[in-house]
Amino acid sequence: MFAIKSNDRLILYQLRFLEVSMDYAIKGYRVNCDTNTSFWKAVGMPSRGAKLHQTLRDGMPYTVYTKLASVAGLELKELAKYIIIPQATLQRRAKLGRFKVDESDRLYRFAEVLKAATDLFEGDKERARQWLLNPVRGLGGRRPVEMIATSAEATAVLDLIGRLEHGIFA
Repeated sequence: MFAIKSNDRLILYQLRFLEVSMDYAIKGYRVNCDTNTSFWKAVGMPSRGAKLHQTLRDGMPYTVYTKLASVAGLELKELAKYIIIPQATLQRRAKLGRFKVDESDRLYRFAEVLKAATDLFEGDKERARQWLLNPVRGLGGRRPVEMIATSAEATAVLDLIGRLEHGIFA
């Protein structure tokens, strides 16, 4: 039979503590879908899947634009500037009640970046808004809101947010 030394007892105790802690953490973990769905409902667009794809193809309703500006804490003109829609075009879309496919895609990209930034700041919309509006070193000194026009730029912003969430700064 093996004799258990005091150091071994301590290690066994620590391992048992970790096992119990992990069991508790796993049992207590619940995916919070409410925060995910509440954002997308607030802006009036589906978050993903076939419904989103069809909405993008059909063109986002104009109401999504106004709701998104409101949730972002931006004036309508500001949001139009960031998603690169001229005022005259915006007025036509308001009359039609719907955006074109490429404009809808930029609206979705903005929403996606806004949601990710809000999540980064644990739901603090004002801090997320400030982060989006100010130059960020990880983006070469550019403001995240200026990087919505192309999918490559939006991906760079989302990648940076992901790195920040995981503590990877470089």
